[in-house]
Amino acid sequence: MNIPFSNLPRLVIIGGGFAGVALARKMIKEPVQLVLIDRHNYHTFQPLLYQVSTSSLEPDSIAYPLRKIVKRGKNTFFRMAEVASIDPDTQKIHTNIGSISYDYLVIATGARTNFFGNTTIENNAMRMKNLPQALNLRSLMLENLEQAVITTDPEKRKELLSFVLAGAGPTGVELAGGIAELKLNVLPKDYPDMDFSEMEIHLIEGAPRILPPMSEHASKKATKFLENLGVHIHLNTQVKNYENDLVTTNTDLSIRSATFIWSAGVTGAPVSGIKSESLIPRANRYKVNQCNQIEGYTNVFAIGDISVMETKEYPRGHPMVAQPAIQQGEHLAKNLKRHLKGKTMTPFKYFDKGSMATIGRNKAVVDIGKFKFGGFFAWFIWMFIHLWFLVGFRNRFVTFFNWTYNYINYDKAARLIVRPFKNDNGSTERV
Repeated sequence: MNIPFSNLPRLVIIGGGFAGVALARKMIKEPVQLVLIDRHNYHTFQPLLYQVSTSSLEPDSIAYPLRKIVKRGKNTFFRMAEVASIDPDTQKIHTNIGSISYDYLVIATGARTNFFGNTTIENNAMRMKNLPQALNLRSLMLENLEQAVITTDPEKRKELLSFVLAGAGPTGVELAGGIAELKLNVLPKDYPDMDFSEMEIHLIEGAPRILPPMSEHASKKATKFLENLGVHIHLNTQVKNYENDLVTTNTDLSIRSATFIWSAGVTGAPVSGIKSESLIPRANRYKVNQCNQIEGYTNVFAIGDISVMETKEYPRGHPMVAQPAIQQGEHLAKNLKRHLKGKTMTPFKYFDKGSMATIGRNKAVVDIGKFKFGGFFAWFIWMFIHLWFLVGFRNRFVTFFNWTYNYINYDKAARLIVRPFKNDNGSTERV
């Protein structure tokens, strides 16, 4: 990896997501040699990926170069690499660009899309966990619209104008709302010769209500918002297969659709080498103590979505969202500083700042403690918080400008097929 020798203890962080970045930013000025490793050279603000998919934002609005974070320190380094395995016995990490030793290792690899073993859906469905996938989805939707406007086959046009989303958590709800906003306010201007009453958006959820992690109040509000936008909601329904543009479920519901999006769950993204007893198989996540040390190790830690810290309040671990990841990263930084000074580490305590989801223009739902509300005020809070947590002033400015432009003009400025997703023969390539 060509990392210079140092007498300082080496801290290696695998993953530049919320947890890894939060830790790195707090450790840059400390007496350690910090090495941040990620397969991409940028941090992605994942809560706004759906806005890239629905043409509200360009990728550089929600991405931030990892080198700009580590360059602020004298003994900090970034390497773009794929981690193949970890050898805790020799305290080495093996990657596609070489190996590196560590004194302290932090695994912050996050989560990936969970298809629950259904390989057919995995091979055919769209997913949205990173920027390339969000761009793929945007291209596919726009390409299908371009095909729909020229086809003379009404059945084929209906298939091209049918959008099906599996999973009505925050990602599915926000994406369904974003597509519905396109249908109502944007696409009729772009395609004046197409009848958008033929366009259908279906949101499928296996639970009895949408937004299962949030309150019933939020679920009812979000359901009303989505139905007013024209989204068809199917509850107590599970997708069983998607093949040859046909979505089938465990009920008599089946839908022909050229755009099927899977947002029904995530699973951890572990790294090979950590002993199997430390991994929770059902979740693919590492079991950690309240100082985020992986069970069975003293100098190997896991933070964010890849970790499960079982407490009385959270017996199955903390929610797999941004706030626990950020808080664990910042707390581990405090603990590492204490450890370097010979002090005892302190247990992590999660402060729940609430949860929220946006459904479209002036429509959002927010749960903050005992307070549950929805509508314009919730939407305003959602915008403010997401702007606040974006990394980098430029990102905040560009995102705010785009949102303001979209709000005033009922328009979205990024409806570009920059890189075609479909091949010439009509097949697709997934990342």
